Amino acid sequence: MPTADCRLLHHGRIMRYLTSLLLLPETLKKSKKVGVGGGRGGGGGGRAHPDRLPVCYEILSVSLTTNQQQQKKQEEKRKQEKEEEEKMAAELYPPAAAANTNLASGTTVAEKTKDAPVSASGSGGGVGSGGSGATTPTTQQNITNNNIDPPCSWQSSHPTLRERNALMFNNELMADVHFIVGPAGESQRVPAHKYVLAVGSSVFCAMFYGDLAEEESEIHIPDVEPAAFLILLKYMYSDEIDLEADTVLATLYAAKKYIVPALAKACVNFLETSLEAKNACVLLSQSRLFEEPELTQRCWEVIDAQAELALCSEGFCEIDLQTLEIILRRETLNTKEVVVFDAVMSWATAECSRQGLGPTTRNRRSVLGKALYLVRIPTMSLEEFADGAAQSDILTLEETHSVFLWYTAATKPTLEFPLAPRKGLAPQKCHRFQSSAYRSNQWRYRGRCDSIQFAVDKRMFIAGLGLYGSSGGKAEYSVKIELKRQGLTLAQNLTKFVSDGSSSTFPVWFEHPVQVEQDAFYTVSAVLDGNELSYFGQEGMTEVQCGKVTFQFQCSSDSTNGTGVQGGQIPELVFYA
Repeated sequence: MPTADCRLLHHGRIMRYLTSLLLLPETLKKSKKVGVGGGRGGGGGGRAHPDRLPVCYEILSVSLTTNQQQQKKQEEKRKQEKEEEEKMAAELYPPAAAANTNLASGTTVAEKTKDAPVSASGSGGGVGSGGSGATTPTTQQNITNNNIDPPCSWQSSHPTLRERNALMFNNELMADVHFIVGPAGESQRVPAHKYVLAVGSSVFCAMFYGDLAEEESEIHIPDVEPAAFLILLKYMYSDEIDLEADTVLATLYAAKKYIVPALAKACVNFLETSLEAKNACVLLSQSRLFEEPELTQRCWEVIDAQAELALCSEGFCEIDLQTLEIILRRETLNTKEVVVFDAVMSWATAECSRQGLGPTTRNRRSVLGKALYLVRIPTMSLEEFADGAAQSDILTLEETHSVFLWYTAATKPTLEFPLAPRKGLAPQKCHRFQSSAYRSNQWRYRGRCDSIQFAVDKRMFIAGLGLYGSSGGKAEYSVKIELKRQGLTLAQNLTKFVSDGSSSTFPVWFEHPVQVEQDAFYTVSAVLDGNELSYFGQEGMTEVQCGKVTFQFQCSSDSTNGTGVQGGQIPELVFYA
């Protein structure tokens, strides 16, 4: 064989030998070193120098050393990248104490993520190291390029646009505008992102991208409460609405100011569901300001039906003069005029306090102005006037004298006060029986409870019950009536009524009308003490239509005197709608 061919063959064998050694485990390499003197390489030269490795092993040692150095550098690089990624994660995800801060705190809102699994090759896990090369869940490799998978980023851990946008709410990260919200001394600095705000509000769009766009990095909004502004922003970033009774009016103002109709509608719905007599007058004032006709109508329904409760509430004293005048002109206020007069005096005292004035007679009359002449003083009884308005000093001596003459004189003087009484509300009656009957010794009032359950399809106000009287002639009854919902007593009254012996019904009233919500069952009951024998209803109906309100009836477990849907007592419900 030619010399050149022999050299090529010799070098080829050396390269294959090197390749096989690179793939051997470390333990086998050590065993090769032990028996190296018996090999045939280099014409038996290994026998003369048993302590020296052949050239191929020296080359292998250099190769392994180089590989270890490269692996060490790669590990240091990965460690540095890991530290940088952890630093970035710390910036994006603050500690839990800061992340859970409420809206009003103004701190960055972000979720604290769990520790992301960081993929690494492991210490000594590669070829040529002393550790194991097994793959663990934290050291998974990409098969196509053998690169370690990068740590999970905050973007990839929140797959939807809504989730990622929500992370940016009240967050300094990438914020390109700041708002100073609230009056001086109580303001709060809020970070935001122009694009998100411009997409959600035409006002913000004009503010940032219109012809007269704001160029300042900080924008002052002194007329909006910080808590309400944060609720507005949270909705624009995430479509989430968090309303509370204390901030809903301020939120409605912010939604109206920045033309966010969906949030404004949610505020109105919240106010309607929480509407009651004690806040109806305040909400009436606000609904007029915000031009919300549906809310205004709901307020009037409550004020008309529960006028005494509404006028005696603290909220009535907080309304403005224009709203006061509108209420005093109302024909359908369902209360006595003496109640109206007392409410007006309370409002005048509160207004003096707001203006820094003492509650003197002169100051109260001054703040009332012409509103005083909207009180229908002549419609009071003489006794009510003498005990109330005449002794209040709010009227001049001439006015007091004229009113007394109007009550007593044949020729009545001219008065500046309205003379016609208010119309109030006409009560409606829901009669649930088609007929009534009397049979000797058939039905008795024996101090037991007669009860029935009902539900309506529209809000209304139950004012009392219509009851049957004695079938044996004129009789007087003591009666306790009660209204409950899910076992909770909403109203009750202990009173008396006199029946004339006919089969007619006799009304018995609660102290104040009670608001009844739609699609919920209520229980009314009556316990009578008096003449035992009475009329009773029969051919009862499970559903009755009364005007625009539909009633449904069902038996009550509270009934211990035999009353049910088909027959018995409590023939009528008296209500306003």
